[in-house]
Amino acid sequence: MLKGKTAIVTGSTSGIGLGIAQALAADGCNIMLNGFGDPAAIERLRQEIAAQYGVGVEYVGADMTKPSEIRELVAEAVRRCGSADILVNNAGIQHVAKIVDFPDERWDAVIAINLSAAFHATKAALPHMIERGWGRVINIASAHGLVASGEKAAYVTAKHGLVGLTKVTAIETANQGITCNAICPGWVLTPLVQQQIDARAKAAGIPSAQARQDLVREKQPMLDYTTPEKIGGLAVFLCSEAASTMTGTSLSIDGGWVAQ
Repeated sequence: MLKGKTAIVTGSTSGIGLGIAQALAADGCNIMLNGFGDPAAIERLRQEIAAQYGVGVEYVGADMTKPSEIRELVAEAVRRCGSADILVNNAGIQHVAKIVDFPDERWDAVIAINLSAAFHATKAALPHMIERGWGRVINIASAHGLVASGEKAAYVTAKHGLVGLTKVTAIETANQGITCNAICPGWVLTPLVQQQIDARAKAAGIPSAQARQDLVREKQPMLDYTTPEKIGGLAVFLCSEAASTMTGTSLSIDGGWVAQ
């Protein structure tokens, strides 16, 4: 179904975004990559995805704190790939501190990248989807879009806001062939999380396997991590005909975190 369509995936040079981009490419979708990193490594990644899946793969390193660059990212996808059929708002950052100690500039940055960027990208992409009578917007929220944890004021606020934006987008586009849904992961085993596990193991003088389980146990009844590949599979499903009447939903993939 996705063969020949184009997906813009923000923050897709690593982690969850890369997993989603690869899953969509495997289903025949052309990909617009976005994110930071070593230019040579990103070019190798672009070529690898294109060769492995036989699809068009482009890259634009738009700064997701700048609305003008976000608009240009969408415009470049249309120019280079011919359309902007699928938008995955995945780019995100984190900062941990108590509210009384939270730096103003870090609050602004988290809100800008985790929430405002999704608004600007959606605003830029929707006219193209409306014109074609088909579109999918997928917002990568979090378990923290549904529940809260201490010392994560900006992240929790942004992810709750992203769930709200999902609902409004879904309502406004309900009869235009477009759906908008949020994916809400719990612990995801990405390279950044693995670094956190390794640091925890070193600090506590415990095996990495124990640190890995201790970390996930703090939030999830299921003592296992979601992977970028599994989130990618859910994203592909949301783009399928089977999900054509699913819109405005927040789908947990969190090992039972928010079921408690």
